[in-house]
Formats: sequence, C-alpha cells, structure tokens
Amino acid sequence: MTPLDRHLPTVVLTFWVGALWTMGLLIAPTLFRILPDRALAGAVAGRLFTMVTYTGLACGTIFYAHALLRFGASSLGRPLYLIVVAMLLFAVIGEFGLQPVLADLKRQAAPLEVMQSSFRGQFSAWHGAASALYLVNCALGLVAVVMQDRAHRPSGPATCS
Repeated sequence: MTPLDRHLPTVVLTFWVGALWTMGLLIAPTLFRILPDRALAGAVAGRLFTMVTYTGLACGTIFYAHALLRFGASSLGRPLYLIVVAMLLFAVIGEFGLQPVLADLKRQAAPLEVMQSSFRGQFSAWHGAASALYLVNCALGLVAVVMQDRAHRPSGPATCS
C-alpha cells in the first residue's frame, strides 16, 4: 500500500470538513461583519458556499471511490461511510433543493432586497433551514474526521519523537 493510498481518505475528508468549517464559521461571519452591504456579503457568501459544496461533492466521491477500490462494496455499510453518505446527501439537498428556493425568493423580491420585501419571512425560514442543515453537516464532518482518525491510529502506545 502506498502512502497516498493509505492517507488519501483522511486528506480528502479533512479538506472537505475544513472547508465546511472555514466557510461557515470564519468567512461568512467575517463577510457580514466587514462588508457594508449585507446583500453583497450574502452574494459573496453564497458563491463561496457553492464552491464548498462542489468541493465536498468531489471529496466525498474520491472518499467513496477509494473505499470501493480498496475494500469492496461491503465496507460501505460501515458507520463512517454512512456518515459520509449523509454529508453528501445534505450537501446536495442544500445546494440543489434549498438554494434555488432562496434564489427564487430573491428574484421575486426584486428590485427590493429580499429582507426589505414581503418575502422576508419566507426567506428567513428557508435560510434558517439551510443554515441548520449546514451546521448538521459540520457536526457530521467532525464525527467523520474523528472516526477516520481512530480507524488509522496505530494500536500500540503513542510515542512522541
């Protein structure tokens, strides 16, 4: 087994979860804090969240393809792989189910900003659902990274060099 083969799942999973956390916990709040126009902050954050989603879809696909090639289909029923499936599913629901609803509400509100329109309540509710789904994905990502770490931790006593 090559080092790449052994470490690829950990790298792609950590990259994905790191992107989720960085975007949701650092970048988006910072955009809303430093940009004077909330609509602009939302537009920039929306584009970046889409990039994180596609990053996740790529990483999740690589993670799964690696598992199939290395362990066969029987490994895919393990809890770690089921968590990654849930993360992929939630990413798809967020991007292709909830985001189009939010975009449509913004379109309907034009020329007003959605939060200045009669669609404010609907937008807030759908945005809350999308945010909750994103936070669940962040939490699942944490669980997946910990499980992946445990799966690859040496069984002997820990040593420091």
